[in-house]
Order: sequence, then C-alpha cells, then structure tokens
Amino acid sequence: MSTFAQRERLLLADLLETAGPDAETLCEGWRTRDLAAHVVVRERRPDAAGGSLIKQLAPRLEKVMDEYAAKPYDELIRLIRTGPPRFSPFQLKQIDEAANTVEFYVHAEDVRRAQADWAPRELDSVFQDALWSRLERAVRLLGRGVPTGLVLRRPDGQTVVAHKGTPVVTVTGEPSELLMFAFGRQDAAKVELDGDQDAITTLHETRQLGF
Repeated sequence: MSTFAQRERLLLADLLETAGPDAETLCEGWRTRDLAAHVVVRERRPDAAGGSLIKQLAPRLEKVMDEYAAKPYDELIRLIRTGPPRFSPFQLKQIDEAANTVEFYVHAEDVRRAQADWAPRELDSVFQDALWSRLERAVRLLGRGVPTGLVLRRPDGQTVVAHKGTPVVTVTGEPSELLMFAFGRQDAAKVELDGDQDAITTLHETRQLGF
C-alpha cells in the first residue's frame, strides 16, 4: 500500500513532467527545473543539502544545485520517481513519511498553484488529519519569526498556537491550506484571516513563516 509521501512524490513528478522545465512555481526565483533539482539534491546529496540550514555550506549547496539543474530534465524527473538511493535513511518508510509528506505536498502545490487555471484539490479527511498532525508538531518552529500573535484554526474549531503575542491574527482553513500559508505561500492559500487589520497587513508582509 502506498504511503502519503509516495503518493505525493509521484504526483509531484507527474506535475513537473507535464509543466516542463521552464514553468513558473510558487518558489520565488525558481522554475520547475530548479525545483526538480532541489528535490533530487535533498535526497541524494546530503553532503550539500545541509546548506539550506548551515550558512557555511550554502556555497556548496548552490554549486551542487547548479550541477543538477544542468542535467537533462527527464533525468531529474526519473530520479524523483525512483526515490532516494539504496542506503538513504529516506528508504525507511517511517522517515520517508515524516520527512517527505509535507515536503512533496507543498512542492506539488508550488507547481499547481503557479498556473493561472489551478483549482483546489479534493483531499480526503485522513490525509487532512495527517497534514494537521505534522503542522501541530512544526508550528512553533514555523511561527518563530512572526511579528504578531498567530493562531491556526481548522473549520471544525481545532486550533494550534503558532506564535504567542498581541495583537493576535487567527487564520482559518483546512490543514492543507494552513500548511501552504505557514510555509510562506500566503497569496495562494485558501484561508480566512481575522484580527487587527494592521496586524494582518504585517503578517502578509512576512513572506515566509519560519523557514
């Protein structure tokens, strides 16, 4: 039985293939070729992938990213579909689910929602609950740089505090949409914001929450 991470991986590969190498994405400055290279480097080059978190490794990451982005696009798509190399920790189902479900969901939406005619996906409640669970675990990290109080709320009333403070902005939406919002895709997230208008404006100017 396929996992959420495996399902989203294959969907991302299909979307990248259909869009072609030069389509826009929601990742500022990245075309689909760059996004595909990022996914492959993250899984296959741990010696460089740490550059996204460790400043000293950033030049190496940029170099390796350029090398992979220069590869044939269909090779990048094949590597994404194939998945991580044999001895990668991502080969373990539990690690793959924990590390890649959100990663692949968000990047699939980065491709989809950059197109003018995109429409929200129909996601079942089990997947929405899985995304909510991951959001609950990551929300304090994602919200650490937010300049206002921030509460994320599902339509059923479940809430999680992303950042303590005042004034408070409450963002309401399905877990899938709250994830897009929390990962800096505010303009493309189907959510409602309630609270002080100045605080809402300030929050919108925070282009990426946490990462």
